[in-house]
Amino acid sequence: MELFEAISKRHSYRGGFKAQAIPREDLTRIVQAGIQAPSGCNAQTTSFVIVDEPDKIAQIAGILERQAVKEAQAIIVCVIDHRPVYQNQSFGAEDCAAAVENMLLAVTALGYATVWLDGVLRAEQRAERIAAILGIPAPLQVRIILPLGIPTTPGEQREKKPFAERAWFNRYGRP
Repeated sequence: MELFEAISKRHSYRGGFKAQAIPREDLTRIVQAGIQAPSGCNAQTTSFVIVDEPDKIAQIAGILERQAVKEAQAIIVCVIDHRPVYQNQSFGAEDCAAAVENMLLAVTALGYATVWLDGVLRAEQRAERIAAILGIPAPLQVRIILPLGIPTTPGEQREKKPFAERAWFNRYGRP
């Protein structure tokens, strides 16, 4: 799939998945797309745990209780290191977001679906509980998870505001 087609087709999918395993080759390609993303000072503060064992997926689903997680055929867990990399500043969140966007496009291009989950991780110590399941040491943080698989129902990108309402040349709000 061509890049701009993947961008136009990418959507957040919260539904169920077919009970069809995702080849590790595809999972590797998806995560490699995340690894190729830019990072502040090239510090590469984001790492990944690819979960494809059904029992571990079930443990994570017990924490998150979302259909997409329960039926996921794999879950990509994005882990950030908040260490300062430039003038005592961390770019962990930004690095992770760039990696996830690359992976979202790769997921779409390969014919799979996913949803970016992070807000749900911030309550009830869910991120810490998932970190414990996966052996992720402190001070690293589980920041985003991507449950993925082949969708059982088609999805489409939600309507976006027109360019003229969100972007301008040379001055904000000026046509």
